[in-house]
Amino acid sequence: MKQLPLAVRIAAGLAATAVEQARSLPKQLAGLPVTVVSEALQLSMRVQQQVTELAIKGDEVLATLRPAEENPEWATFDEDEPAASSDPVASSDLAAEPDDGAAPDPWAQEERALAEETADGDAPDVLPGYNELTVAQLRARMRRLSLAELEELLAFERGHAARPPFVGMLTRRIATVSAQSS
Repeated sequence: MKQLPLAVRIAAGLAATAVEQARSLPKQLAGLPVTVVSEALQLSMRVQQQVTELAIKGDEVLATLRPAEENPEWATFDEDEPAASSDPVASSDLAAEPDDGAAPDPWAQEERALAEETADGDAPDVLPGYNELTVAQLRARMRRLSLAELEELLAFERGHAARPPFVGMLTRRIATVSAQSS
């Protein structure tokens, strides 16, 4: 039997596909809203991802043209702000004694008691105010300390509060300074 021309075979295949699609159309219509929403969400996610990738590439290019600021004006630290009072007990006394005759704030009283405990000179000479420092504040000050000073702080921390984040950070810094000096 002789084969029909290519155009006729393509037309017959196209007609058969159209009939199949027409028969499956009711099933597809039920899921069409979900499919449309899903595809729209996928498209928006792809666009967002591409925009983000372009922004990251742009940041990398601009970073090579413009060096980062040493101390950006928006970055402030506790030690940069002027202290209202150098006496921690006096500053917490103000919060503990309201002017309106109400009962004293128990949190302020506790802060005052803690400040009195730490103001008794129970702090290492290496870093005054060490007991009031947060982990981030200690991290900022550690770079200027020598190996001996770091070891003194570590011994003080282990002998007093033994706070795991402080002990860990001081131990890692001592290891780094020791490795750099060898």
